[in-house]
Amino acid sequence: MSLCLLGTFRFSTANDAFVSLPGASQRLLAFLALRNRTMTRTATAGALWPNVTDAHAYASLRSAISRLAKITRDAIRVTVHELCLGDEVSVDMHASQGLAHRLLDRAAVKGPADLSEAAVSALSVDLLPDWYDDWVVIEAEAWHQLRLHALEALTELLVAQRRFGDATSSALAAVQADPLRESSHAALIRVHLAEGNQSEALSVFRRYQMVLHAELGLEPTRGLRDLIAATHATVTPG
Repeated sequence: MSLCLLGTFRFSTANDAFVSLPGASQRLLAFLALRNRTMTRTATAGALWPNVTDAHAYASLRSAISRLAKITRDAIRVTVHELCLGDEVSVDMHASQGLAHRLLDRAAVKGPADLSEAAVSALSVDLLPDWYDDWVVIEAEAWHQLRLHALEALTELLVAQRRFGDATSSALAAVQADPLRESSHAALIRVHLAEGNQSEALSVFRRYQMVLHAELGLEPTRGLRDLIAATHATVTPG
């Protein structure tokens, strides 16, 4: 079975058949996948139904477990006091987190798949973007930051291999995810400079400079201005 949490919620059986689940069961699966460990029933009920009485929360949890068990009994493992995601369920978020950590670990061995278009795609999607539960929002922000750092690291690795097209895609994915993030624009500028495209590097800088000023009333840091200064006489650090 597979559970997709990146971009949208999707639960599929072993033969890749989509399984339609009620909202409470979706939230239960997502919660257990994101916690990625055995949880007590008390903690699970409290997190998923924080604004009701304990009795109501426990009843809602029992209902979510019962409905899920009718569809696929192996999706979760349940005891009297605890529950966790079943071993048979693969989670896209776990795979993408593993990829991100490998890219950020300079000592880790990177396989071809870690430096592929699929890797860029895996790091280009937010976690459950239309879910607003507190426990989702916290996890979503952590993943957002991790994937941005990983995309910037991937860009650097691709530049080192002179794979400038793939490096551009990786850097652009980071820029699109956070248009005000300077390090992502710096990564994109470095790709253009490494490829010898000074005019494109300057264009990226000027677009970022305008957006940053319009949105926040700020100017790029000296570090970014130093990076771009050599490409045009009118762009000087100071």
